Amino acid sequence: MKRRILLVDDDVAVLLTLKTVLELNDFEVHTASSAAEAMGKLESGVYQMVITDVRMETENAGFEVIRAARQQYYYPATALLTAYPPVDGNWKRRWAQSVLVKPVGTQDLVRQLEALLVGHEDEKQRSRAIAAQRSEKRTRKLGGESGRKAS
Repeated sequence: MKRRILLVDDDVAVLLTLKTVLELNDFEVHTASSAAEAMGKLESGVYQMVITDVRMETENAGFEVIRAARQQYYYPATALLTAYPPVDGNWKRRWAQSVLVKPVGTQDLVRQLEALLVGHEDEKQRSRAIAAQRSEKRTRKLGGESGRKAS
């Protein structure tokens, strides 16, 4: 099964070039040319990853896309694509998991995306395991309390 990516950039040349590169590497790529269009696609589709330019309609439009992506129930991996990488690490505080600096070589891009997807899936598995452990502890605790009340 191909991994689904939402690619967001207001530069059509970048959008189409990256779409082609990713499709040649077995990704299913959906595109949006604005943050507003991306928001609609996030609500109507399910993506394993969202890659967005930072500067589009506004200086921080990409961060709005990242924020919206991280609020989806399917919790996709997120990456910023920018020619102007933030030097202060501010992108991490804004929920992005990775920064891809334009221009980026195709092999390097695919390698970075593969690593991000693997790391993100590992993180999701750990989160699920922790949630299951907490749920099991609560269930045992509630079972113990009801047993005491019956005595």
